[in-house]
Amino acid sequence: MILIDAEHVSVSRPNRPLLDRVSLTVSSGDRIGVVGLNGTGKSTLLRVLSGSALPDSGVVRFGRGARIGVLEQEPELPDGTVLEAVGEGWEAEAALDRLGMGALHGARTDALSGGQRKRTALARLLHREWDALILDEPTNHLDLDAVNYLEDRLAAFRGGLVLVTHDRHLLDRLTTKVLELDRGTGYLHVPSGPHAGSGYAAYLEGREAREVAAATAEQKRRNLARTELAWLRRGAPARTSKSKARIDAATELIHRTPQAPARDGALGLAPSARRLGSKGIELEGVGFTWPDAPAATLSAVNLTLEPGDRIGIVGSNGAGKSTLLDLIAGRVAPTQGTVDRGATVRIGYYDQLGRTLDESQRVREAVAGPTKADPTLDDVRLMERFWFDGDAQFARIGQLSGGERRRLQLLLTLVDQPNVLLLDEPTNDLDLDTLRALEDFCDDWPGIVVVASHDRVFLDRVVEFVLAVEDGSVRAVRGGVAGWLAERASRQQSNAQPARPGVSVPRTAQPAAASRSGRSPSTLRRLLGEAERTLARAVAERDRCAGDLAADDGTEHSRLGRLATALAEAEAAVATAEEAWLVLAGEAEASGLNV
Repeated sequence: MILIDAEHVSVSRPNRPLLDRVSLTVSSGDRIGVVGLNGTGKSTLLRVLSGSALPDSGVVRFGRGARIGVLEQEPELPDGTVLEAVGEGWEAEAALDRLGMGALHGARTDALSGGQRKRTALARLLHREWDALILDEPTNHLDLDAVNYLEDRLAAFRGGLVLVTHDRHLLDRLTTKVLELDRGTGYLHVPSGPHAGSGYAAYLEGREAREVAAATAEQKRRNLARTELAWLRRGAPARTSKSKARIDAATELIHRTPQAPARDGALGLAPSARRLGSKGIELEGVGFTWPDAPAATLSAVNLTLEPGDRIGIVGSNGAGKSTLLDLIAGRVAPTQGTVDRGATVRIGYYDQLGRTLDESQRVREAVAGPTKADPTLDDVRLMERFWFDGDAQFARIGQLSGGERRRLQLLLTLVDQPNVLLLDEPTNDLDLDTLRALEDFCDDWPGIVVVASHDRVFLDRVVEFVLAVEDGSVRAVRGGVAGWLAERASRQQSNAQPARPGVSVPRTAQPAAASRSGRSPSTLRRLLGEAERTLARAVAERDRCAGDLAADDGTEHSRLGRLATALAEAEAAVATAEEAWLVLAGEAEASGLNV
């Protein structure tokens, strides 16, 4: 059943087309991801598809009686309490609880933060029946538990789904098609063949194939242009017999230029930082309690950050992740214990809200700062490296897309060359290309990186060590993000209440809770040894696949697709092996063995 049919939709912005004759059909069962660089019109397209905005040209048709639910980047909520906005009943309460809003059922909607409003709007959507869902960055402001819950709900949804998201795990798991927006044109990527993967995999392969084809076509044009130029330069007797049509065609061919790249060069994240001495930051016995709070947010935290550290922070919303970063940065002072920062430490903080930006200011004014009337030549070059060139430098900040603002905030964070970089939900609103550039930057950067994020792919790619913030404490997590999620799933299963009669409860496939199994210590040791060897083999295979992919020259897109698929399968095998080891390790610890 066709739910939404957009045909030849065009939308323009001053000085440039945003969407140029883009067509898309959404039917029941479709899972369509929309990707593209920041500012290419993803959110605009979603508004057109939902009917909340009209295109400049083209037409959008809706299936008769189709119920379409929409989650905007900045959703509007009705007046009243959170629970009233979502709806009555235990299902509404359960959705709020799973999305981290359990303690705010009675809060007024007009008093909520931006993240709380988005989670409330998402619960409101999930509590109702729809034929199609249109979601703009649905994982922003969610913790990892809530992201898992959302994935399960969307995987079980049988209607049509269109979503804009930076979450590559979500794209890979859910999408069957991906629409890529590139300089006004829409490219629909659909998996094909007997071993077809996700829509996200098809997008990666299709984009690479398109770039290779464009490079090949440009090389052919240059070769032909050289031939035609030689023909035009023949002597006068030959030139008199040349047809005017061929002369015009040759001239046009020679002067034709390839389509300008969507962005000029790579993102200018140069891995430079002020020198960091041997001493970083030390937290000793640190605790923090907000004024009038009934209990401490954090207590007895001991943490040492040394040069080269790459640390991830995970935890539920409200557990204290941002508070821990604020303590490290010195934005708040501990109510207990001490925070000792080395003399050479210089902190750059890229937080969820970003530094305060004056929406009436122009980009060039923000980069120049309050002490300069105009940006210097170095400032202009820096803006160009961050893809703010030409008219974009003169744009007012209030006119920028959410992703463009985040990129500007990243520029302003790095301009002072910090050597300790604190990233609080850095992936919100950034496009996939910028995310990859930020990941590469963190790889090569010489300073300390501390990341609080719900993005599993970003954490796996960037950090080497994971801390969990839970119940006021901060502890190291065995097995990284996958290990923490397995722990959470085990705890939830052991604490789960019986389902209400006749009601099915969404289930997340996770390892069973660790318990005393009755197996002998020798059996557990043997099984642990086998699990460790399996994990080692899986890691070796993953590293081999990653090396093959890195070494590939990209000239054969079908081979590139196979390598990418092999790497994805190897990553899944590593995750499975890690979870199996974690379950056995839990059994061993419950039985008194020292793992």
